[in-house]
Parts: sequence; structure tokens; C-alpha cells
Amino acid sequence: MTHKAAPLPKLVFLEAGEHEPYTTDKIIAECAQVKRKVVSDLIRRYKTDLESFGILRFKNAKIISEDGRGRPEKLYHLNEQQATLLITYLRNTEPVKAFKKALVKEFYAMRAELTKRRELRAEGKPQRRSLTDMIRDNPGANRWDYKLYTDLAYKAAFGKTAAQIRKERAPGSKRRAVDLLTADELSAYQKQENAVASLYAVGVDYEAMKAVLLTERTK
Repeated sequence: MTHKAAPLPKLVFLEAGEHEPYTTDKIIAECAQVKRKVVSDLIRRYKTDLESFGILRFKNAKIISEDGRGRPEKLYHLNEQQATLLITYLRNTEPVKAFKKALVKEFYAMRAELTKRRELRAEGKPQRRSLTDMIRDNPGANRWDYKLYTDLAYKAAFGKTAAQIRKERAPGSKRRAVDLLTADELSAYQKQENAVASLYAVGVDYEAMKAVLLTERTK
């Protein structure tokens, strides 16, 4: 009887607001079915080679054991080129070959997602400037109006303000909420921002605009 291989976990990650996807030494060890120490030893041995493809990043995390005690763990973050190079230093076993293919596919998918986000951001810039200009040129506007109307677009798209999204996805950060959205979320947000700008342009006041856009969300 042929047994199906267990599905691989998520292989590639992108931290909120960052622009370079990465995998970790822990993922490589798990999916290539080698000891974690083997992978970390290779990273240290070929550190100079890996750094030719960018800064070798890592995070210190605390692992909690069954007895409740914590111990530090260094988790390496490897970009696509670094991960690809590191894998070449492993023996070419069947798990390693399967992992290589899966990792390449996930890095490709993540690059496509990032490209889509950038394209949507580029498309949205003219409209975003237009909303800013309309508020700036309105003699009755005040300094908080842009935040007010932007938050309305966020609420219409997601039911949350920009600050709430930032708190959920990047607590303690000053990153803009728009930089924390996926490509699909960005598209949804820009649709609502366009609606806000269109209504603002024809003189619809905030309360009426809010009623229209938030009612549309509940349909």
C-alpha cells in the first residue's frame, strides 16, 4: 500500500510591513527531515556565503518546556536566495527534493502576492492624492478630516478602523494600516476609499456618507 506524504506546513512568511519573504532554519529542518542542529551548523559554517545574498537575520524566541521553564532559541530568517543556497548543502534525499520544489512554489506565490500589492498601491495613489487634495482645499475641513474619512473607508471594507487593524497585526508599531493589508484586502479598501472620495466630491456630509457605506457593508 502506498502512503501519502504528510502535507507540509506553511513554508514562507512575510512579517507585517516587510517586503522580503523568508523561511526559517526550523522549517528547513522539519521539512527536509534533518536535525535542526545540522541546519544551524550549516548556517554558521557558510555564514559568509549566505550573507552575500543579504543580511542573515534571526530572532531570539523563548521556548517553553513541559515543566514551564523557558529557554532562548535563535530562529534564523532566510530569504529565498539564502534558503536555496543552504538546501544545496544538504544531502539530496527524497524529502529534501520534495521540500525544494514546495519551497520554490511558495516563494513564487509570495512574490506574486507582493507584486499584486505593489500594483494595487500604485493604482491607488492618484485617488489617494485626490481625496487628500479635496479635503485640503475644502475651507470647512479640519486637521482630523482625512483620518475620519480614511477610517470610514476601513470600516466599510473591514468593519475596523486603521488603528484597530494596526493593533491586531503589528501591535506597538507605527506602520500604516494600508501597509499591513494583503493584495485582496488592499483592493477592497481602495474600492471603499474611491467611494468615499466620490461622495465627498459631490458634497455628501460625513453622517450621510457613513449611513450609505456602512449600510452597504451589512447587505
